[in-house]
Amino acid sequence: MDILKALEAEFNLKTFQVENTVQLIDEGNTIPFIARYRKELTGSLDDQVLRELSERLAYLRGLDEKREQVRNSIAEQEKLTDEISAALDKATTLTEIEDIYRPFRPKRRTRATIAKERGLEPLALMIWAQGLQAPLEEAAAAFIDPEKGVLEIQDAINGAGDIIAEMISDDAHFRAVIRKTTWEKSVLFSTAADETKESVYEMYYDFHEPARKIAGHRMLALNRGEKEDMLRVRLEAPVEEILNALYRMIVKNNRFTKEFLERIIDDSYKRLIAPSIERDIRGEITDKAEEGAIRVFGENLKQLLLQPPIKDKVVLTLDPGFRTGCKVSVIDGTGKVLDTGVVFCSIPKMTEKIAESKRILTRMIQEFHVDVIAIGNGTASRETESFTADLIKALDRPMYYVIVNEAGASVYSASKLGAAEFPQYDVALRSAVSIGRRLQDPLAELVKIDPKSIGVGQYQHDMNQKRLNESLSGVVESCVNSVGVDLNTASPSLLSYVAGISGAVAKNIQDYREEHGKFTNRRELLKVKKLGPKAFEQCAGFLRVPDGDGPLDNTGVHPESYKPAEMFLNRLGYSLEDVRAKKIHNLKEQIPDIRELAENLGIGAPTLQDIIKELEKPGRDPRDELPPPVLRSDVLSMEDLQEGMVLQGTVRNVIDFGAFVDIGVHQDGLVHISQIADRFIKHPLEAVALGDVVKVKVLSVDIPKKRIALSMKNIE
Repeated sequence: MDILKALEAEFNLKTFQVENTVQLIDEGNTIPFIARYRKELTGSLDDQVLRELSERLAYLRGLDEKREQVRNSIAEQEKLTDEISAALDKATTLTEIEDIYRPFRPKRRTRATIAKERGLEPLALMIWAQGLQAPLEEAAAAFIDPEKGVLEIQDAINGAGDIIAEMISDDAHFRAVIRKTTWEKSVLFSTAADETKESVYEMYYDFHEPARKIAGHRMLALNRGEKEDMLRVRLEAPVEEILNALYRMIVKNNRFTKEFLERIIDDSYKRLIAPSIERDIRGEITDKAEEGAIRVFGENLKQLLLQPPIKDKVVLTLDPGFRTGCKVSVIDGTGKVLDTGVVFCSIPKMTEKIAESKRILTRMIQEFHVDVIAIGNGTASRETESFTADLIKALDRPMYYVIVNEAGASVYSASKLGAAEFPQYDVALRSAVSIGRRLQDPLAELVKIDPKSIGVGQYQHDMNQKRLNESLSGVVESCVNSVGVDLNTASPSLLSYVAGISGAVAKNIQDYREEHGKFTNRRELLKVKKLGPKAFEQCAGFLRVPDGDGPLDNTGVHPESYKPAEMFLNRLGYSLEDVRAKKIHNLKEQIPDIRELAENLGIGAPTLQDIIKELEKPGRDPRDELPPPVLRSDVLSMEDLQEGMVLQGTVRNVIDFGAFVDIGVHQDGLVHISQIADRFIKHPLEAVALGDVVKVKVLSVDIPKKRIALSMKNIE
């Protein structure tokens, strides 16, 4: 199999793009580095395409390796034929290769192997050839052998039937036909394990849908319901159609074997083939559903990580709680903790406690000049939000609050990392600090938490965890490198996602800072233990030194391009100090031919274009261009909502069937996919993304069930 040609066709790329990309991957370059600094070689492929291509490359190479293992195994058995070898060469999936290998794979002891041990294989082959000129019983009589356990004619016939059933089951062509028919025409059914039980699976208590059409989220729901013993799920194949197809392919018009073979075909299909084919197809549907869910999870995670930070603001955090009170932290604009405490603001009947809490928080707000209040969205959030709205009204200056998704904060606060970062605080106070910091810089704080715990996916705990972790790690890596990292302030957690930097090297960078003070330039990285030239090449462009010796160290310009960048500046009459002073603007207007200039500088046009962007906005943060979080000063309740009311909200989660939007009532409303856009969309992600600020119209409110239906259509 020509892997490069296969990739070229599959991704619709040019030959040079595939060849260069594969070579760069094989040389040990990271995906972020290739995407950002090797655009000329890849034809400017983005990191998502590069990751998919890298994954597919690994799959196809693994497929080739498996192909050769199977070929060698069959050859060692001296059973390899030109036909088998050609079939292996044509196989494009692991399933096809496994089907070819099935007859030759070492088997556990089966009914067929026992029959072969009893010397019944010649009889089976006679029947299979369908050339008998006398009743089957006469042929079988010759194989009676009490010493081998064949005591009578029927024993011989049954044993031969077991051998033939396994022959049919092992035939790759038959399995391919059965698999295709089952895939195209089978139906998934589900029923309640106990109809008297109320559950979230009630819509699946009497459910059926063609297997090939079932939506991914429904397949995952069925799997979970089955796992929790709430549903009974089965795949019903078109059995009669499949059996008739097998009859046509196998049975000849021999009156002595026809009826027997049809019976054996039935047995082979129902006992040996159907269970494995149906298991495979359910597995394939689930795999596809999981890939879709992982893709949605990844997109949500990306949008969450890239939410705009609230920079240089003093934040007061309230981590709500009833019995133990609300944990409080005050954090300055750099993330440094200024004060902590506990107040009681969630139990309205505790009048004295409420009044005391207001006095404490007012003092903190005034003493530390707090700019914004962050409220975690967990237990008692609703009550804490009402308290905060009343507190703000009593202040003598403008103040706002933001509801912050606290998913994963408790995981961080109880982790070794949380304990190492804040050994002086208990678990609850660490959680409050984390909530405040994720408002200030979502990316820097959320990288400390296992992505699965951030709460923006669906069915993430039911999926292939290895595949999920790989995908989500790739998303985090992409986000971190697209934003860039301050070399002198970044935590080891954040540094470990920078291209080319491992967890151990990230810790070494922190140790170096503690021993030698701040980095003054990027080249100093080469003094860090275990950070060699290759790692430096991969990571340097993504690390920033804001107040360093050279202005280019605070840009995305890679050190390998410093010389061309300086030559470029000199040609246009600028200096590096102009970069530091942010005096460079509208460079493209000063360049008559960017390609010609790039050639004269010895670099590619894409690299020069990237250099221009960085010189015009040194230290730029792409997140600054996104809409900021919605700041609130008053509170609504579900009881305040009325049908037709139009509100502004923030998209909190996107799933296959819609989007959940926070409209400030502590209960996210659902915009069903049918209500997201005026045009037809296949998936909500075509129209909305996590973090989007949107206008929504209230369709209905169900207070007992805490359900709010919203629409984004026909809103003026």
